[in-house]
Amino acid sequence: QVQLVESGGDLVQPGGSLRLSCAGSGHTLDDFVIGWFRQVPGKEREVVACISRGAGSTYYDHSVKGRFTISRDNAKNTVLLQMNGLKPEDTAVYSCAAGAAGGRYYLLYRWDDYLYWGQGTQVTVSS
Repeated sequence: QVQLVESGGDLVQPGGSLRLSCAGSGHTLDDFVIGWFRQVPGKEREVVACISRGAGSTYYDHSVKGRFTISRDNAKNTVLLQMNGLKPEDTAVYSCAAGAAGGRYYLLYRWDDYLYWGQGTQVTVSS
């Protein structure tokens, strides 16, 4: 069993930055594919970014590519999502999730491929 806890969500002005953290317990997060997802009311949950076991591969949705960076801090058993150049359309509840890992470059893109979820953290981008 893996427990995930997100933190770092906040209210920020357009163009600002936030860093979200996904802290794991119960198991080493580097043994899993970790994804960041976001959801707004009335819309389907969408993948923002994901990172493979050992950080061999990363994926970014086209809407955040070049602005967001996903990374691992294995010493802290944490996965980070650095978000720069935030836009109002980035407003959502952001959740991290852990999925069964394949090889070092294996990624998961669908929310229903993930096994464990955190509770989410609210990101609001507004002036």
